Amino acid sequence: MTTTDQRINLLGVESNSLVRQVGAWGNKPFRAKQLLRWVHQRGIADFDQMTDLAKGFRSTLTENCTLQTPPVITQKVSTDGTRKWLFDVGNNNAVETVFIPEDDRGTLCISSQAGCTVACRFCSTGHQGFNRNLTTAEIVGQLWQARHDIMQDMPAARLAAAGEGATSAATHEQDLRVISNVVMMGMGEPLLNYDQLLPALQLMLDDNAYGLSRRRVTVSTSGVVPFMDRLAHDCPVALAVSLHAPNDALRDQLVPLNRKYPLAELIAACNRYLERAPRDFITFEYVMLDGVNDSDEHARQLVEITRQVKCKLNLIPFNPFPESGLGRSSNARIRQFSSLLVDQGVITTVRKTRGEDIDAACGQLAGDVKDRTRISERMQAFKSIPITEISS
Repeated sequence: MTTTDQRINLLGVESNSLVRQVGAWGNKPFRAKQLLRWVHQRGIADFDQMTDLAKGFRSTLTENCTLQTPPVITQKVSTDGTRKWLFDVGNNNAVETVFIPEDDRGTLCISSQAGCTVACRFCSTGHQGFNRNLTTAEIVGQLWQARHDIMQDMPAARLAAAGEGATSAATHEQDLRVISNVVMMGMGEPLLNYDQLLPALQLMLDDNAYGLSRRRVTVSTSGVVPFMDRLAHDCPVALAVSLHAPNDALRDQLVPLNRKYPLAELIAACNRYLERAPRDFITFEYVMLDGVNDSDEHARQLVEITRQVKCKLNLIPFNPFPESGLGRSSNARIRQFSSLLVDQGVITTVRKTRGEDIDAACGQLAGDVKDRTRISERMQAFKSIPITEISS
């Protein structure tokens, strides 16, 4: 968020940088670890409450640092338990964050940009244009605030369910894992904000911060090949690739970035990534668009792609919005499409749609973006044009 406060926002400082900064103030490296735990594990924003830090160090922190999340404009809860936050990131821009609770996990979907420059035809964010990249503090701040708000609502229900035998230590451990998975699948193309994304990922993985497994942190990309290679080297977390079409001609129209990095280059980058990745597969995301990319022939072409790279397919029922001019494939068509893939040995899942009643489902995140580009203007012009008629 744009601010005139010149103090260091600790939400945006990863471990190595914090060690250097703490050392510059004349303190030992272990103080940085203590500080990380207070900020990220205990969620404490008041330096005076960090009781195992020396008073002199706390005074230094108060003078030089802050812990500031983007202000929450609204928070909505779906009938299925999905929660959505609208965060103010300054200059009349707002971004959205979504938490999806399930029996065996809690997944937080985080935004990386105010808007997006990739301009995918089926994505609500893409129709808004682009304003700016989020800072590391704004990215991590979504996680910090979401965890804080969720935990605020949980104690009474948890204690009632746990019964008299529950221990405070066990409850604390559960609280640390209330968000067990983070996916960079919110507004924006994460890899086009790489310099701010990387330290955010490092904090998510840091045992003194959020301590998440690399397998439980996923970066979604439309296929920014050079930064896929950098991520593989710097921080190989789980990778999801927004595929959405099984051939270049169609993908050029649905995901314009394909014109720069076509499928052959993308597949090669995926295979390079797997040389360093913590998993043995790439997740391909594939939104199901009625009459556009959901034919039997498209399924057969997808099978050929899966033979080139170790992967699994995640089929996503399209969540319509007025500006897209597109429709969702029928349930019967999605089942048939999925069956064709499974019959050929392709690991395939169909994503359960969550949070539709609060516009929190995949592809629906829009926030409020003051477009500094002409993307939103161009996207509006596409609304009434059939996919096959869109020229490159």
